[in-house]
Amino acid sequence: QVLLVESGGGLVQAGGSLRLSCTASGRTISSYIMGWFRQAPGKEREFVAVDSRDGGRSYYADSVKDRFGISRDKAKNTLYLQMNNLKPEDTDVYYCAADLDPPHFGGSWSSSSFGSWGQGTQVTVSS
Repeated sequence: QVLLVESGGGLVQAGGSLRLSCTASGRTISSYIMGWFRQAPGKEREFVAVDSRDGGRSYYADSVKDRFGISRDKAKNTLYLQMNNLKPEDTDVYYCAADLDPPHFGGSWSSSSFGSWGQGTQVTVSS
């Protein structure tokens, strides 16, 4: 099973940027569909972005489209989430996820589709 560790969260002002990293170990991420989810206290974990295997498409939640970019570096076995023009409503704990073949619905994924998760990293956007 792949092990995932997120980093890069922090406090940023509205309009600022952050880049989250998810470093994998145990398996190469080339075999996996990788994604980012986020969760606020008392709420369900929600889909943010997914990166298909090499050469595949990337998918985004409408709320982050045109502001966030998901990418992977095979050499570093790391997944990234570049977050630009951050808004206070982006404040959440962000989780990295991986699975070999997670089912999806019209380009959106449920958190239950993914079997491997990191511990999460807090992102706080101040107004």
